[in-house]
Amino acid sequence: MYGHDFTKKKRVVVKVGSSTITHDATGNIDYTKLERLVRQLCDLRAQGKDVCLVSSGAIAVGRYAIGLKERPKDLATKQACASIGQAYLMSVYQKLFSEYNQRAGQILMTKKTMTDPESRENARNTFEQLFALGVIPVVNENDTVATHEIQFGDNDSLSAIVTALVKADALVLLSDIDGLYTDNPNTNPDAEFVPIVEDLDAVMDMASEESTSNVGTGGMTAKLRAAQIATYSGADMVITNGAHIGNIHRIFENKDKGTLFVANKRDDVRVLDLLED
Repeated sequence: MYGHDFTKKKRVVVKVGSSTITHDATGNIDYTKLERLVRQLCDLRAQGKDVCLVSSGAIAVGRYAIGLKERPKDLATKQACASIGQAYLMSVYQKLFSEYNQRAGQILMTKKTMTDPESRENARNTFEQLFALGVIPVVNENDTVATHEIQFGDNDSLSAIVTALVKADALVLLSDIDGLYTDNPNTNPDAEFVPIVEDLDAVMDMASEESTSNVGTGGMTAKLRAAQIATYSGADMVITNGAHIGNIHRIFENKDKGTLFVANKRDDVRVLDLLED
């Protein structure tokens, strides 16, 4: 992909947003997309790669289950929706993975998991043991207990932190956009697609805080922050359109689908310092 051989990647993190795995009209799970996603991940695992999924969607699914039409704003309702939705979403993942004879395990994290050295080491050991057992970890922020002080805030950042924690060599963000543009393509028809980014400093001003989805939280600013964390930890990162789940296998067949952020390992930067306070 853009001169980088993704067929040789050994450990892969894939992040899927709420808008990719839920229906726009209802907020309920898009079972067809979810099944395609699981099939793609199982195929990567069948190639001998370690695979980790960071999945949003718990609040959106929980919201649908109790009949809320808008994303809740108060913390208590968000946490209630997360509690309902996370249990149901994981049960669906378990069922779909089992159809391909693949085991999945759940990991829920907060920022405190990473900032506390003992918790961070325990999390790393859990990931390593799951990989050793051939299990695909399914990760989400622990929204049922997270408060502002211990929130990652968006799963783009979480997926990048997981990438750094497990020393993955590739991160794929499935988004509601094809990749990075010079401006918002939804409002500026002259916005140009950026296929590859080797210097993050040169593109940081292209970020938008807005998420185009009613269920998601991460705009392009969150994705560029994730790119800093992932690339500085030594991983290539790709933003690709989650509307086409097949983009996952296309990326790992070295077909150019999305924007590639080239790994730029920085030993002088602690990835935890790149998280928002």
